[in-house]
Formats: sequence, structure tokens, C-alpha cells
Amino acid sequence: MTDATGTQRTKVQQIADDLKAAIEHGEYGPGDRLPGENTLAAHYGVASLTARRALRILRTEGLVESRKGAGARVLSFRPIRRRGIPRLARGQWGSGKTIWLADDNRAPDVDQITVLQDMAPPQHIGDVLELAPGETVCVRSRRYVMEGRPVMVAESYLPQALVAGSPITQADTGPGGIYARLADLGHAPARFREEIRVRMPSGEEAARLAIPSERSVIKVARTALDADGRAVEVNEMTMDSAAYVLEYAFDA
Repeated sequence: MTDATGTQRTKVQQIADDLKAAIEHGEYGPGDRLPGENTLAAHYGVASLTARRALRILRTEGLVESRKGAGARVLSFRPIRRRGIPRLARGQWGSGKTIWLADDNRAPDVDQITVLQDMAPPQHIGDVLELAPGETVCVRSRRYVMEGRPVMVAESYLPQALVAGSPITQADTGPGGIYARLADLGHAPARFREEIRVRMPSGEEAARLAIPSERSVIKVARTALDADGRAVEVNEMTMDSAAYVLEYAFDA
């Protein structure tokens, strides 16, 4: 079978595409159960293994969840619309709000957090922060969960000499988070730079995000710079690609 562009599709792709179209058109809503492997195999005249591979594609893309004995059901999770520019505006964190509320008014829970001090930074982090040999960093590691689903893990690196003794070295940094506390220290972020790439997850990343190893992750590396152009934080984020829509809106 060929698609509208004349490209040859395999049976696996055909079944997966048909199911995705049915979900998009509302034939199957959140929580609905999709036809099982045997039903799909009979309908398309294929082996049950072929149907299983098609369902696996939907699971990998985060459209369905499969549980043993319960078949595949359409996920009810609404992807997070991450608004990359408004969320970092000073009016957001400067007023004590979490930057997550600039996305879609859903704030996640942090179910795992560790704060390590006086750590030797990875070479690339030390280079971005322009640390001298022997200088250390404070590392804040968090896992964010939305509606019971892990959506992101993040590690923030900050110069130890800059944040020592401040609330940034505590699990709870207070209203406005890290950026508000940096402002208290006289180093409010004045500019941000984000680099985005997509790759397959490591085993540890897949485990922490509770995602299939075949699903890609979004890697965002954000650097916060103060008014003097000094890098005061590097935040490396690993996101479940099926849990996010990245939105950037700005004037021409």
C-alpha cells in the first residue's frame, strides 16, 4: 500500500497510521481501549506479531499505554505546552511564581530532589561557568511529575562560591525558585540561552522517566547570565518527548 505521496508503507505502518488517525479524529478517546492484536490481525490479514509491532509504535510515541491482560488504552494525559519565552520572564519568577504556571497553569510535583555541594563540575559545565581549576559547584537534581507521570529530570549547576550559605543550597529555595534567590544575591538572570536537541535516552534516563527505551527524549541545556554577562547557572533538562509541546512566540 502507498500513501498520498506515493511512498510504500509496510503493514505495520499502515495499522499504526490508521489507529493514530482514529485517535486524532476522536473515534477513540482518553481511556478507551483499542482493538487487540488478534482483532487487528484478522482485520488487516496479518500475523498477530505485525499487529503487536503497530501497537508498540503508538506506545513508543506516548499515545497509548499497555498493561498485561488489559490491552492498549488511549492515554488521557494532556501534553505540557512549554512556552519557552514567557516562562523565563522576570515578571514570572520575580513575583514569586513558579515558571511552570506560564506554560498551561499546571504545576508539577517534585518527587525526587537532591542538593550536593562542593562538587567537581563536568568539564563542559566548568567551561560554561568559566570556573577556575579547583572551583566547585552546587548541583540541584530534581524529577518532576505531572498527574502521576514523570515528565522531566533536571540538574542545575551553580558556582559554589556564589551560592554558598544561600537558600539555593536547600531543597526548598522559596518563592520564585533559583532565579529569585539569585536576584537576592545580586545576580538576577538578565539573559537566557537554551540549546535543544533530541536523542534516544540512556538506560538511567528511561528508568527515571518511566518511558520505553525506544522513545526519544528532548534535551534542553539552559544557561542563565546576569547583567554583567556572567553565567550563573547551567540547567540540563531531560524531557519525555511525548509529554511536551515546545512553543516559542515572539515579535518579528
